[in-house]
Amino acid sequence: MFAVLYTIRKTLARLIMLFTFVLLAACDDVYVSNPGGGGGGGVVNVALLVPHGAASEQEQKLARDLENAARMAVADLSGVKIDLRVYGTAGQADKARAAALRAVSEGADIIVGPLHAESANAVALAVEGRNINVLAFSNNATIAGGNLFILGQTFNDTANRLARFAARQGKGRILTVYSQNLSGQLGKQAIEQAVTASGGTLAGSVSYELSQRSVFDAVAKIKAAAITNDADSIFMTANTAGALPLLSQMLPETPGLGKDTIQYIGLARWDTPPQTLELPGVQGGWFALPDPGRNNLFRSRFNAKYGAGPHPLAGLAYDGIAAVGALAKSGGPGALGRAQLIQPAGFQGVNGIFRLRPDGTTERGLAVATITDKQVVVISPAPSSFGGAGF
Repeated sequence: MFAVLYTIRKTLARLIMLFTFVLLAACDDVYVSNPGGGGGGGVVNVALLVPHGAASEQEQKLARDLENAARMAVADLSGVKIDLRVYGTAGQADKARAAALRAVSEGADIIVGPLHAESANAVALAVEGRNINVLAFSNNATIAGGNLFILGQTFNDTANRLARFAARQGKGRILTVYSQNLSGQLGKQAIEQAVTASGGTLAGSVSYELSQRSVFDAVAKIKAAAITNDADSIFMTANTAGALPLLSQMLPETPGLGKDTIQYIGLARWDTPPQTLELPGVQGGWFALPDPGRNNLFRSRFNAKYGAGPHPLAGLAYDGIAAVGALAKSGGPGALGRAQLIQPAGFQGVNGIFRLRPDGTTERGLAVATITDKQVVVISPAPSSFGGAGF
């Protein structure tokens, strides 16, 4: 799989090189912020690529939050000096590539960001021959590999944590319910791989289109599959913006699929947006989330410093800088090389422990939570180190 994806990216690199002249000319339009100045003399030069200049106001706020979180991480480091230079990408792949080339020409040792998968892929391709690694904010595992690492929480990571927990609780006969779009299909694949790896049993799968009629029609199919295959859990890919409100209401009300018989599990976060907690159907369900204690502390500090809570993705910028700082502090040749980035011990971030895997994805130490009386209750804490609970 890794070899195939890497070959695809190499092919794309040759195509993208046709546009090098145009993109280099666009470098003059790249926003650069470097209040710290300098570099050199034992200082680690980090390029932060965020969507400053994006058309969307929401994305502009996210860009500010990512930058602010990164600056918090730099301030928290001790024993290492980071020269953080911020480059705006406007959320566009061509500008992200131009920003990366400029950053490297200005001495960047590593790149943290950008946000979108297409931009991250373009950046990694542009700098892969220059011994520069990229820690992107994406959670799209299909782009990971080579010099490109993704910091986002992947479907596989979430599914593995929940499948292992379910197996230990005697709820390992799992029926997968998924939407027929790309996200749903990737989620189904992640769930089924996780169930097999955990020693559980695949108790079938049922799909639906993203329409109310299709979701209604799927309920009878889900009941039939669950009874026929003796399922004791139903693992859903749906989120609040999709079919979760309907499925979480209808399935437990269906004879034979009550919560006394079936454990409901979610691949998506069931605590965001906050109004999801009000849904009767999600009460008692299981889902995974980053270490709540560490995340809440980060949110509190961020709010105190900047006057508002951070975007949910802002912590990824902090984690990226924290990893760079930890490696740079260890010193030695190639401190930011690939071999050092994938060290098994991993790193401590504001979302808990995490480590970069050889395939370019990130494994995170996740907690398992349920919802009781419209409140999130952790039922299996996030591990404090790899090799602890859940690993």
